[in-house]
Amino acid sequence: MKKTSLIILVFILSISCDKEVKVDFSEEIIETSEGAEIALNFPKAEGTKEVTNRINQTLENYIIKQINVSENDDTDGNIHDAIAKFNNEYISFKNDFPDSAQQWEVLIDGEVTYRSPEIISIAITTYLDTGGAHGNTNVRFFNFNPQTGKQYNKKELISNAQGLSEVIKEKLATEIKEETSEIIMEDVFFGKEFQLPETLGYSDEGLIVLYNPYEVASYSQGIVEFTIPFGDVSEFLIMN
Repeated sequence: MKKTSLIILVFILSISCDKEVKVDFSEEIIETSEGAEIALNFPKAEGTKEVTNRINQTLENYIIKQINVSENDDTDGNIHDAIAKFNNEYISFKNDFPDSAQQWEVLIDGEVTYRSPEIISIAITTYLDTGGAHGNTNVRFFNFNPQTGKQYNKKELISNAQGLSEVIKEKLATEIKEETSEIIMEDVFFGKEFQLPETLGYSDEGLIVLYNPYEVASYSQGIVEFTIPFGDVSEFLIMN
């Protein structure tokens, strides 16, 4: 009887080991100057196939969308197809304006900012220049469930949005107070009340709060970023 129980236990343990999820990251680097200047460097998940495929597909779909500058929203294909389409758009631009010295650029850099058994946080920074006075920079955080590869939404990360908003609002006012003597949140958010940023990130130091250009008013000088220690916000978060 004891021998049978031992066999069953070993079998259960072997099944559990087979189901263990493993996720590691390498760097995916793509560079070309055949036409536009393009440099991509972003994390590529490796390990349990079902999980890593979800993570990689989410990141690649976002990068493809960032590279797409055509009039339609076509995001079919892979990153290399997106790069070819971007170069074709640049060539068309040069054909239409042969005297223009404008060099198009797309620079994308990604990094894993935080890992725990509950969450993987990845930041993707995009710089895109297709003419005009200056290029545009945008940062987006992706927070994944390490066990499934699915992306968390805000409701799955925040347990008390009102409490978290109060902490972030106070810190935001401190960050931008040098730009104006009186902080009126309606001025900061283009006539609206205080808004949480579109995405939140995680790091070993705490919760990363980042507002991209046009999320907050122009006097904040582009990207506004700061980190709040987990000890100050843990009661408002589901995971930290």
